[in-house]
Amino acid sequence: MSGTELTQPAVGLRLTPPSLNATVAALSGIVLTALVATVWLQPHGTWRLAALVVVGAGIGAALLRSNFGFASAFRNLVQWGDASGFQAHAVMIGLASLLMLPILAQGQLFGMKMTGEATPVGVGFALGAILFGAGMQVGGGCASGTLFSLGGGNAKLIGTLAGFVIGSALGSWSMGFWWSLPALPGANIQGLIGFGPAIAVQLAVIAVGFLIARRYSRSPVPRSLLIGGIVLAVLNAATLILNGKPWGETSAFALWGSKLFTDIGIDAHGWAYWMRPGFNTQLDRALSLDVTSLMNAAILLGAILMAALAGLFRPRLGGGWLPWAGAIVGGIAMGAGARMSNGCNIGAYFSAISVGNLSGWAWMFLAMFGSWIGIRLRPLFSLDAQQEVGPSC
Repeated sequence: MSGTELTQPAVGLRLTPPSLNATVAALSGIVLTALVATVWLQPHGTWRLAALVVVGAGIGAALLRSNFGFASAFRNLVQWGDASGFQAHAVMIGLASLLMLPILAQGQLFGMKMTGEATPVGVGFALGAILFGAGMQVGGGCASGTLFSLGGGNAKLIGTLAGFVIGSALGSWSMGFWWSLPALPGANIQGLIGFGPAIAVQLAVIAVGFLIARRYSRSPVPRSLLIGGIVLAVLNAATLILNGKPWGETSAFALWGSKLFTDIGIDAHGWAYWMRPGFNTQLDRALSLDVTSLMNAAILLGAILMAALAGLFRPRLGGGWLPWAGAIVGGIAMGAGARMSNGCNIGAYFSAISVGNLSGWAWMFLAMFGSWIGIRLRPLFSLDAQQEVGPSC
């Protein structure tokens, strides 16, 4: 399913003791509070950074509580012809567009430049989106799903996250080659036809997409998914206002992996990815000043806190060695694919479409094809036989 109601335990679900959930809730709340305070009070820290940590925690809580699916929506459509998850996506992206396109039209807000950088679409982009689509079906979730499912207690997503970091570093290392291949220049709809027509066309296309998804839905969309999508749209707009650009996740994994490679003697400073203006100082800065790293940490903490408060935190291994192998392999594929296509289900799809970037639509269809490939690879890792209960992207 694209999402499940989490208010009622599934039949046969082994619940964790209330005392464990209470302890986890207290600890995660303390850590989250300490993170907000530390980020604000550190040298070069700002209230905006601290506020973005709070926004990230809200995103994690919303993802966990609504069980909002990205990878599962692609899988259900490709494998079962069920487009119900995309109804929730359409509501989310439509509201985000309605909020974010007018903000971008202002150019700047409260003294900060608002940007929605368009991504060129070429050979590297296409291969990356396909690779990511395959990886998220084998790895057990996309970037956001990895964080919130790990927050719900699924230890297998540790393997996905580790693979994500390694794959992102490999993708960063190879970007000079991928950028050398043919590509169309990036374009956004408001740049082509102006803000007024752009928002009208954008909402019309999304409305048509919603109606098509409803026509091919096998079951009603759970209310929790719709509410989750609305909350995520509002929080993405808040991210744009506070950070000057919309929500993204995978650039942090590239930073973590590249720092790791540098620490073990493989210097990433000379990679084309990190030699660009605005990027060439990131490897030497503290992670506590990197917005995406902070938000990813907050998403994980927010998911843990929400799972514990709802009595849903359930530590589990997530299967035998084959599913774990799939998690690592899928994570590596997603990490590399995300660098090649400039993002994941969040940055390259949700945020990209919401700010009018035409590359977001291309990424969606290419990731569907990749999902078709990934679904056929799942039996190699004993994934089809394994039925996860609870949070799963």
